[in-house]
Amino acid sequence: MLGLALVVPHSVNVDAKPKKAKTITVNASAYSYKQKGMGHITSKGINLKKHPRVIAVDPKVIRLGSKVYIPGYGYAVAGDTGGAIKGKKIDVHMKTVAKAKKWGRKKVKIKVYK
Repeated sequence: MLGLALVVPHSVNVDAKPKKAKTITVNASAYSYKQKGMGHITSKGINLKKHPRVIAVDPKVIRLGSKVYIPGYGYAVAGDTGGAIKGKKIDVHMKTVAKAKKWGRKKVKIKVYK
């Protein structure tokens, strides 16, 4: 049996200068840990209260731990997954439910850094 682990640093640095990037067009939705039924710890153990700049991804498309640039949002870390996040879909974490609703659903060209 092969075990996989994601090492999450104590601080998630989305401000460091990224290197090479590939551009992907994705369908982006948004969520907030403040929504009813949501927790503030991602599926990969990141505390969204301390590190809110996180997106949920399909790890088959975007590697977990990757730094990503999303127009209209900024830099984030691919640090969550979700049952509905399959293929070229991402879910952007927002600090409030109102901001998540305002974001809505949109098609965006993101940059994924290696």
